[in-house]
Amino acid sequence: MKRREFIALLGGATAGWTRVVHAQQPALPVIGFLNSASPNSYAPMAAAFRQGLKEAGYVEGQNVAIEYRWANGQYDRFPEMAADLVRRRVSVIVANSPANVVAKTATSTIPIVFSAGSDPVQLGLVTSLSRPGGNVTGVAVLAEELAPKRIELAHELVPAATLIGLLVNPRGLNREARRRVSQAAAATLGLELDVLHASTDAELDDAFATLVQKRAGALVTDADVFFTSRAERLVALAARHLMPVVYWTGVFPAAGGLMSYGGSIPESYRLAGIYAGRILKGDKPADLPVQQSTKVELIINLKTAKALGLTVPLSLLGRADELIE
Repeated sequence: MKRREFIALLGGATAGWTRVVHAQQPALPVIGFLNSASPNSYAPMAAAFRQGLKEAGYVEGQNVAIEYRWANGQYDRFPEMAADLVRRRVSVIVANSPANVVAKTATSTIPIVFSAGSDPVQLGLVTSLSRPGGNVTGVAVLAEELAPKRIELAHELVPAATLIGLLVNPRGLNREARRRVSQAAAATLGLELDVLHASTDAELDDAFATLVQKRAGALVTDADVFFTSRAERLVALAARHLMPVVYWTGVFPAAGGLMSYGGSIPESYRLAGIYAGRILKGDKPADLPVQQSTKVELIINLKTAKALGLTVPLSLLGRADELIE
């Protein structure tokens, strides 16, 4: 055999062996990441989720793949997005509210890890927190318990205000419970609370126009992912109308909003990432108790306060977990 023919034969054999090796490599497990918000507004949460996965031993692109599905606040997209992930037979679905309820409806076999701002038992996601049962478990974030506190903070920030707005997504989960406790808090403080509804960009514009017309002294946003998906728009509207706003999560002051008070959403996603990793390793959702994310943050953007002509009371400055200057 000539030298050239031998080298060609050896090369062909090596290429064939490489194809065999690649064929024998198992495919990466796939996580379906179903989210109500947008990739821009929820970048910190996605990063926290990947951190939790890493703590559980999984790194995206190395030993796990993630299929992202972002609804951008358009809740009517959830059924098809969830059905698509089920058709793809992903290993785990990770979903926030209200996508998690749709995901549970879409499959009873694929494990689901949720992040929920409402009671997951009331939502029908699990039968109990300690023994979830079925194919669903996850992380619950304080929401209803913190709603009255945002009313109190708005009053403390703008004590001269007698009328405060509450912005609610009429399509949000458990919104009525949070509205009731918010109204009770306002009544205790002797405040009038004007409940405004918005689930579209046009309705957000109308809500701010109404607040200005009624000369409201401040606005509080309900804990809803639709508002998070419109963080930049809400912050811009507040700046344009010189409206002090107390938001529900740190995404807003990071984008230029005045103040936020609520559970740490990134922390809930980190915990969800750990649970997703444990499920990939063989743990059953039914055996993983629902975790309670109890970390609460008060964040104040001092630059925005100055632009609004507000002097933040020392009592608030001293309690803040983060001051943005």
